[in-house]
Amino acid sequence: MPHPLTDLPVRTVVRDALLHPGDPAEHRVDADVCVVGAGIAGLSAAVESARLGRDVVLVDALPVLGGQMVNSLIGLFCGAFGNAPEHRRLTYGLLDDIFTDLGASGDIFYRVGHTITVGYDEVRLGRWVEDTVRELGIKVLTGASLVGVDREGDRVLGARFATRYGAVDVRAHGFVDASGDAALCWAAGLPCRLPEREIYGSQQLVVEHLDESDPPEPADLAARVAAKAAEYGLRRHDGLAFYFPGRGTAVLNMTHIEAPLDPIAAAEAQLEGKAQADRVVAFLRAEFPEVFGKASVRSYGLPGRRQTRWVAGVHQLTVDEVRAGTRFPDAVARTAWPIELHDTPSGYVWETFGPDHLHYVPLRAMTPPDTANLLVAGRCVDGDAAALSSVRVMGPCAAMGHAAAHVLDLVGPDGTVHDVPTRRTAELADRIRPNVEG
Repeated sequence: MPHPLTDLPVRTVVRDALLHPGDPAEHRVDADVCVVGAGIAGLSAAVESARLGRDVVLVDALPVLGGQMVNSLIGLFCGAFGNAPEHRRLTYGLLDDIFTDLGASGDIFYRVGHTITVGYDEVRLGRWVEDTVRELGIKVLTGASLVGVDREGDRVLGARFATRYGAVDVRAHGFVDASGDAALCWAAGLPCRLPEREIYGSQQLVVEHLDESDPPEPADLAARVAAKAAEYGLRRHDGLAFYFPGRGTAVLNMTHIEAPLDPIAAAEAQLEGKAQADRVVAFLRAEFPEVFGKASVRSYGLPGRRQTRWVAGVHQLTVDEVRAGTRFPDAVARTAWPIELHDTPSGYVWETFGPDHLHYVPLRAMTPPDTANLLVAGRCVDGDAAALSSVRVMGPCAAMGHAAAHVLDLVGPDGTVHDVPTRRTAELADRIRPNVEG
């Protein structure tokens, strides 16, 4: 009797022909809604669209879901709560499920201060994302880099992605650009904004084997970094450590790295970020040996990017509107998060607001003027640099994705998203009320 290993048939195949521009893709996916980017904004848009009964495809350039929320080790949900003393909840929808499910398993914790931030275990959150997407029947296309957009007049008809399995054409009635870098809008030939000077990202990392009994106060840690940065070769002269209670781990946010759109420069920035992170760990071991003396790196995140390229929308949110707390008729998200502009190598602007302050994101900032079926959600919506720095955190980004799903549902396959902020504001407000009122 033949051994099963020697009885395994193998065939030889040859590709029919080399692909050329204009050739059909080797694969095609059809959906009602295509969401590009699987971070918090894109995930929120995809989940809410699926719950509205839409057929959804969720695309990401990474080989796994979760975007920066999971894979850059952000470590905290920020911007979902208001300021002290009331600390009222500002964002609902997808965050309800995350907070409930990870709370039940002990994989989140709440940090109460000027506002409330919610720490999480990134491994458990990553699995929660994957399980949720599967349960809702969302089609997933990972490891997919956008290479072109099929656009006819004011409608995006489809997008082509390169994967290791061949080119994939995605055709859909509606699109959400939650890529973070406005990748879909840029490929569609829509106007985008670039900052005049670098806005720095961070190389986050998780360290373990800490003694949590008496960690340094944030102000003491920042002061020691400022005093010793040159000695240890640290670029950023401040920093934060987010400790997960009872686990002997912390997420470190103590680096500044460039966030270029050039591929070679981006790869170099990733290498530089890890070198900075290693110097941070050496600093902590030497300067705070009681807490970090035995610390080792459990994981390095992918490079974190704050503000790179974003869309030019119908309305650009301004820093004056943020400071004034302007309440727009077409508001879709709100937050009390500070202005947090990381535009210098050594530090950043941190401008907090009072106890009753809220500022809002209008739908028009998510709406490119020249397309009828495309919305932007997350950190690539339109704002001046300082305004965007106050609304690009996860709370309002989740609310933007939630709203994008409802806008596309309201207008259907043949309508225009521009009808909603001008003629159908009340209908949208009824659907998203918890994220903008109360």
